[in-house]
Amino acid sequence: MELLYQDRRILVCVKPAGVVSTDEPGGVPELLRRQLGDEHACIRTVHRLDQVVGGVMVLARSRKAAQLLSQQVQSGRFQKEYLAVVHGHPPQSGTLKDLLCRDTGARRTLVVSQPGRDVKQAVLDYRVLAGQGEYTLVSVRLHTGRTHQIRVQFASRGWPLAGDVKYGGEGEGKTGTGIGLWSHRLSFVHPQTGEAMVFQADAPDVPPWNHFKTGEGQR
Repeated sequence: MELLYQDRRILVCVKPAGVVSTDEPGGVPELLRRQLGDEHACIRTVHRLDQVVGGVMVLARSRKAAQLLSQQVQSGRFQKEYLAVVHGHPPQSGTLKDLLCRDTGARRTLVVSQPGRDVKQAVLDYRVLAGQGEYTLVSVRLHTGRTHQIRVQFASRGWPLAGDVKYGGEGEGKTGTGIGLWSHRLSFVHPQTGEAMVFQADAPDVPPWNHFKTGEGQR
C-alpha cells in the first residue's frame, strides 16, 4: 500500500479498491500494521471509503489523534474531494441536495422525499472536468458524509457511476473490485501540530479512468 505520509500521530495512505476501511481481517489498519512490521501498532480508522472505492485515506496512530480528527470530520473542517466517472452528461457544475435513508437490510441508500426517522440531508458540489463518449469525469466535494452518498445522488439523477452495478452502473467501468469513484484529495489540520495538511493521489490508469488523458483534471 502506498504511504504518502507518516509520523507518530497520523498515517496517510492510498487505499486500493477492494479493501475494507475498517479494522477487521484484511482491512486497511491490519494491512498497514503488517506493512510497518508491528502487529500491535495503534492504527485507527477515522473516516471510511466504501470497499469498492480507492484513494487517499488518513488514519490515526493514537486514541487522542483519532478523537481530534473525528471532531474535524463532524464539524466539516475535514475536507474530502473525489473524482467520479459517471454515465451520461451532467450540467457543467452544480450542487446536489437530497434526503437520504439507509436500507440496512438491502445495504442500499435511498433518496426519499420527506423527512423522517433515520433520514439525513446530503449535500455535495460537483464540476465537470472532461467528457469521453458516454462517460463524464467530474470532481466532487462533499459537504456531508452519508453512506454511498455520491453513488446514490448521481444515480438518482440518471448518472450512475461507471461500474457501480448496485446503483445502475454498467459497461467498461466494471473492474470487479472497483467503481468509478476515487478519493482524490484530503485536507485537514494535523491533530498535534495544528498544521494545515493536504494530500492527493491520482486515479490509476485502468478502466474507467483511462478513458481520459492521464492526469487530466486531476491536479
